This record gives sequence, structure tokens and C-alpha cells, in this order.
Amino acid sequence: MATAPDASIPQRRLLRVEAAAELLDIKRSTAYEQIRLGRLRTVRIGRRRLVPTEYIDEYIELLKAEASAA
Repeated sequence: MATAPDASIPQRRLLRVEAAAELLDIKRSTAYEQIRLGRLRTVRIGRRRLVPTEYIDEYIELLKAEASAA
């Protein structure tokens, strides 16, 4: 039986590019290429480039839209 995630444990909302790539099951270099092309958006905090989880969702929706248009 699957258990629901503990509500007391906060979920990460900002991910390193490497973690976002792992979540998307793509290579790190592919993630950076998608960022360079403007397809996967990020935010900067100091020198760090982070991917908000909602931008990951947007990227997935973009991929789905492209797949249905093809």
C-alpha cells in the first residue's frame, strides 16, 4: 500500500539543473541546451542557476504540445 508524502516535510521548489535533468530523465548537457534555447526556464540566485518546479511542468507541457502537433 502506497503512503502519501508526509505533509510536514517541505518539498523542494527550486532544483539545481542537474536535479531537474535527472527528474526529466535527460542528460545534464541536454538540460543546459534546452535552457540555452529558452525552452526550459530558470532563475538566478547569485551565480546559481535553479529550475523552479513549475518551470519543469511548463517544459513537460511544451513537449506534450509538440508531440501532439507532430
